[in-house]
Amino acid sequence: MTAPHDTLPPPAAIQQLHHYAYKARDAEETRHFYEDILGLPLYHIIQSDYVPSTGEYCPYTHFFFRLQDGSFIAFFDLGDDVKPEPSPNTPPWVNHIAFRVNTVQELEDTKTRLQAHGVQVLGVTDHHIFKSIYFFDPNGIRLELSAQLADTAQMQRESTTAHARLAEWTARKEQWRKERAGGHTSAPLKPQTNDRPEFVPTTGSE
Repeated sequence: MTAPHDTLPPPAAIQQLHHYAYKARDAEETRHFYEDILGLPLYHIIQSDYVPSTGEYCPYTHFFFRLQDGSFIAFFDLGDDVKPEPSPNTPPWVNHIAFRVNTVQELEDTKTRLQAHGVQVLGVTDHHIFKSIYFFDPNGIRLELSAQLADTAQMQRESTTAHARLAEWTARKEQWRKERAGGHTSAPLKPQTNDRPEFVPTTGSE
């Protein structure tokens, strides 16, 4: 039986991302990319034959790279030499992980470094509140490096409108679902506003 919501303990104070984990084709190939090229130190390795959370047999090497804030990006090498497959119903630019750097110059420098190692890079892309570059790691995982442009005050102002904007989208989506169910539309729902009116879609960048 589920407890009443008003008797539940409060949510935990989530401090930061601990780690995000992906499948890797090869541990050394992945280490070279993240440590030697991007500069994230290899920090921790867990190896086992069994998955602790499920108990299933699946030998693995789980390895972690540390970011400056103490969080990690981690990988599983399952010993099969197979890259993770992309989601079949999702464009390749949607699922990605973004890391923050301090300056736009660091974006430019990293772009130069990646290109020297044969990595294709998109950007620098202007998102108004931050700028980014995009690229794929050896496992086909899309990565983004971002340099924040907006200050704390601007981000605070943005936060005061976020719920209202999402509620408007949700209401429009409910109407769209009814129209789709009635056979009146087959087109995807467009957002109510366009925050990027200057953008001309000439690349696959986000």
